[in-house]
Formats: sequence, structure tokens, C-alpha cells
Amino acid sequence: MATSARSPAPNAGDSVLDFPDNRLLIDLCGELDRNLVQVEVRLGVAIHRRGNMLTLHGGDAEREQAEQVLRALYARLEQGRPVTPGDIDAAVRMPAGPAPATARVGQLDMFGAEPLEIRTRKKLVEPRTAAQTGYVRSLFRNELVFGLGPAGTGKTYLAVAAAVSMFIEGQVERIILSRPAVEAGERLGFLPGDMKEKVDPYMQPLYDALNDFFPARQVQKMIEERQIEIAPLAFMRGRTLSNAFVVLDEAQNATTMQMKMFLTRLGEGSRMAVTGDTTQIDLPRGVASGLVEAERILKGVEGVGFTRFTAADVVRHSLVARIITAYEAAAKADD
Repeated sequence: MATSARSPAPNAGDSVLDFPDNRLLIDLCGELDRNLVQVEVRLGVAIHRRGNMLTLHGGDAEREQAEQVLRALYARLEQGRPVTPGDIDAAVRMPAGPAPATARVGQLDMFGAEPLEIRTRKKLVEPRTAAQTGYVRSLFRNELVFGLGPAGTGKTYLAVAAAVSMFIEGQVERIILSRPAVEAGERLGFLPGDMKEKVDPYMQPLYDALNDFFPARQVQKMIEERQIEIAPLAFMRGRTLSNAFVVLDEAQNATTMQMKMFLTRLGEGSRMAVTGDTTQIDLPRGVASGLVEAERILKGVEGVGFTRFTAADVVRHSLVARIITAYEAAAKADD
């Protein structure tokens, strides 16, 4: 366990890291060395602190990766950026790369170096896995992007973040967020209220993502001014969506006809992101998922990008990844 009291002297084969700025080292270690403990648990090493030095004990491969992670996190602090549990998780998952330039660059220019960043009003959003990195690149490079995989992999969150970033940069004039109003395996009955009150429960995950990137009052004002629109998939029929970033969430619950209808709404100056999990289809038995059909039909079409996520890309609680893995193993055993 990470400790600074009575740390053992380094042995042959240990790695010793020297960090010159004691103030930054304190931030690197975290309160009660919790950041070091997180690195220890994730990488299977022991870390001891003595003065401005950290000594790493463990296997060669584990020590080498821990050294890369700690140096990358220290570089973040030198740039004035914080180190959070999520940043540590990302550093562990992602291969080491050159530190990003501190100067402000365009969204596409920044993709030449790691880590990638999506700028929003409230925060910087960074991909935490290789699949997320490829997904972010695809969101900015392709006009239509499919993000496929289990819950908790950041498919919708990163798509909404990209939409917000493009809106802030003036690349699109509107953000349109949609999802099918399909109940997840249970009948909820008739909901009270007007149309907005009836559909809002289905749209809440999209509101949650927006509120992570914009102040709540600004989100409400932008909705009132139609700069942001959140609507069920059925409301897209007959429209041409121009100069907008359009996100379709839970797309596995769109029928084949609904999916074709949605994809053909794409207008000039627009981008689309379609996200879903083909293992969580809530359509009636016998009704084909439009997402499954779209993946089969559109693979290889120029301007269309596909990113497939797995349980290894889950960035929620680590137990979520283990739950998904267990369900996948059970499904294979039943086949």
C-alpha cells in the first residue's frame, strides 16, 4: 500500500521516480495517497513515497506501466490540469503518448496528438480507452457515425459532448437529440400531462448529458430558442435536418423503417451519431432492429464510421464491466 512513513529503501530491480515540485507531487499522490492506491490496485504494484521520490515495487512490466502512468499524471499537473480518479483510470487504460500542446487549437488539428479533448462550456471531456479515442476521431471526421456496444462505454455521452463542442465552435447551428420512445421491458401505462411531459421521462438521459456540458439555465434557454431540440424519434418524420448535430440514442429500439427514415433526414452541413446496444433490444418479438440492419447494410459506405465497444470500455463502476462480461459469457454458454 502507498505510504510515506518508514518507506523501505529501494532494492535492485525497483523503479525510483524523482519529482522536483513537491507541491505537484502532493497533488499527484492525492489526499491520504488515494491516487497512488488507485494505481497500485489497477496495476498490481506497491508504491512508497520518500521525500520527492516514489519507489515502485513489482514485476518489470507492471512497474514500467506504473511509471508511464505516474509521469503522464504529473505532466497533467504541470500543465495546470487536475488529476481525478477518472484521469487515473484513463491513464491506466490508454497507451502513453506525447503531452498535448498548451496552445488552443482547432478540434480537428488536436487529433494529431494524445490525449484528445472535447471542449464544452463546463468541462473538458477526454476519451479513456482506445475505442473511445477512435470514436471521438470518427465523430469529427465522418458525417455519420455509429457507436455500438454495452451500457457505460460513453457512446452517447461522447456524442453529445462532440455536438456541444461543434455548436460552441460554430460548426453547427443546432443540436438535435432523439431516441425511440420504447419502454424497457415493462408497461408504464398512460403518462399524465402534455406531450412534453409525456416524452420527457424517455429523454432524461439526454438532458443529463447536456447538463454536464452547459449550465442548467443555459440549457433551458437554448431549448426555448430551439438551438437544442430533444424529441422522440417519431417526431423526425418529414423533416430535413440541416446545419445540425443530430444524435439518435438507444437506436437498437428503432425499427428498420424508422432507422431508414431517420438516416435520410440528414441535411447540408449536418452530422449524425447513432448509438445503441444490440444486446438490449426492447422491440416486440418478431420486429427487426433497424440498428442491426443499418450495421449490415452501411458497412463500407464512404462517410460512415463504425465504432464497436466492449465490456473493456466500460467507464462506469468497475462492477458494471464484470456484470456485462458475466452476461456475455452466459449468452455464449447458451448458444
